[in-house]
Amino acid sequence: MTEDTGYTPPKIWTWNKASGGRFANINRPIAGPTHDKELPVGKHPFQLYSLGTPNGVKVTVLFEELLAAGHAGAEYDAWLIRIGEGDQFGSGFVAINPNSKIPALLDRSGPTPIRVFESGAILLHLAEKFGAFLPTEPAARAACLSWLFWQMGSAPYLGGGFGHFYAYAPVKIEYAIDRFAMETKRQLDVLDRHLADNEYMAGGEYTIADMAIWPWYGALAKGLIYEAGEFLQVQEYRNVQRWTDQVAARPAVKRGRMVNRVMGDPASQLHERHDASDFETRTQDKLSAG
Repeated sequence: MTEDTGYTPPKIWTWNKASGGRFANINRPIAGPTHDKELPVGKHPFQLYSLGTPNGVKVTVLFEELLAAGHAGAEYDAWLIRIGEGDQFGSGFVAINPNSKIPALLDRSGPTPIRVFESGAILLHLAEKFGAFLPTEPAARAACLSWLFWQMGSAPYLGGGFGHFYAYAPVKIEYAIDRFAMETKRQLDVLDRHLADNEYMAGGEYTIADMAIWPWYGALAKGLIYEAGEFLQVQEYRNVQRWTDQVAARPAVKRGRMVNRVMGDPASQLHERHDASDFETRTQDKLSAG
């Protein structure tokens, strides 16, 4: 039986912008640009248009890891896309990503620019291009790609499911919160059981699978998103905690997390990244002081 909530779906759904809650100004049922706006272009082979959300952090971490590993050709310009202000609906951004989501990448390293969108696709594109952070041994490669795509398929239940109904929805719906809290804890248990026997997601090698999963589930494990650490009892997942700390300690991860970041300590915010020296000279605390 279905509990009567007082709402019966109409035969034909119509959009009511007022029902969108906190994100009503950036959600709509159609695609395409809302305004003309060209994107800035810097001097480096890669132009990244992003924001320091978990999906954005995946890519900036990989860029910083590539540079730290000596791949000088991975130099990039990271431009800030303020999704709360609708930058993702500008004509220039939509030309790179017709889905109007960050991150979006323009690869200008070859004779013809290549657009790449979806964070997982960007990670795979760069890893294959530089032959780094993607195992070549068949079993390890399969494990890496399996966990990469696990993240792409699982995180919407964490973000758009649990995170939305627990933290952002204009009304608290017990059924929705219970449903997605259950799924989120199941996912944490999947990770915890796997990491009990593996140092990293693909075994003993740090890969793009770790870079994809860490910004979402590492932040969740430390109570840094949705303020749901106690609610989900994240400290119980000890193997996830160990792995989270291990990845977080990497210098390139620390730098990558700063790029396009607009919240938190101003010293941790590097709104745009165009040179390695920007981490020392252009964080928000230094710009404000200067």
